Amino acid sequence: MTISPALRVFAWLSFLAEVIIIGTGGAVRLTGSGLGCDQWPLCTPESLIPTQELGIHGLIEFGNRTMTGAVGIIALLVLLFALAAAGGRRAVIPAVIFAVGGVVVAAASYMIFSALGLGSVGTVVMSVVLLLAVIVGAVFSLITTPVRRDLLTLAWIVLAGVMAQAVVGGSAVLTGLNPFIVGFHYASSLALVCVTAAFIVRMSAVPGPRELATPKWYMILTHVTSLVLAITIAFGVLTTASGPHSGDANVQRNGFDASFLAHVHSWPGYTLFALAMVLVVTAWLKNLPTRPWATTFIGVLVVQIIVGVIQARDALPPLLVGIHMVLAALSAAAFVVMVFRLKRPVTA
Repeated sequence: MTISPALRVFAWLSFLAEVIIIGTGGAVRLTGSGLGCDQWPLCTPESLIPTQELGIHGLIEFGNRTMTGAVGIIALLVLLFALAAAGGRRAVIPAVIFAVGGVVVAAASYMIFSALGLGSVGTVVMSVVLLLAVIVGAVFSLITTPVRRDLLTLAWIVLAGVMAQAVVGGSAVLTGLNPFIVGFHYASSLALVCVTAAFIVRMSAVPGPRELATPKWYMILTHVTSLVLAITIAFGVLTTASGPHSGDANVQRNGFDASFLAHVHSWPGYTLFALAMVLVVTAWLKNLPTRPWATTFIGVLVVQIIVGVIQARDALPPLLVGIHMVLAALSAAAFVVMVFRLKRPVTA
């Protein structure tokens, strides 16, 4: 399988778009624009785009929705280029058929239910149809295209994830920015950043069986560190969900004590730093293949800790909170790349 320049370019664009949409999503929340468009998939009951009465908040919210569309288009292009590289036209055409068919049936379903005055039901049906089309298309593709299923699986996950993210974002709006749904929306966006990073790594990797390239204890410690990283992010999401930046002035928070959660969030954070120090020092002393990305991870982590401490002391200024959100995604992506460096292709 030959990786085309177009696939490489769009793979990187997909990663950058997933990072950027975390920033734009943060801007929606931090500027109080979460209900700038209070309907979904429309902006208002009568309009797809924001009206003049909605002001700057409507533009910010609609801008983030537009970015979601761009992310989805890029994810689709990555999938099509990957299918073309793995199976040629025979792999691409079925995917296009599933995509077009899913969009047509979903749009028709929404229009029918809307005409019957059941717009909310139509929205659900439309979302389910689109997701089913992606899932069926993915299964068919992976069965009929045996080449580089690792890349194809990652590409399908990103496309399905983007579509699911749109549904979660719409649910957040329709539930009045429920903090738990908003938190899940961010966590799943971060997960997609990690998947796109994994795609870039696998795209340049030699296919075939792999073997451990580090001491076994180092591999185990790395996976333990990944668990601590996940816990740190989870408590960070809960802390933000209990803080002042709800996305709208009238939205109720989750009822937790923000100050207490901020301290709880710091405990796994500092544990993560200590574990990362062990990993990076060992990588340098033993010249392990994880060295570059272990160094990158701890570099981003240090900046993230500094930003976190400053924002906590300065009463959570919106700009720093937004930077902290993006840095969390970048640190997780760097750690994913480091995990992939634990193994190497088996030599003949």
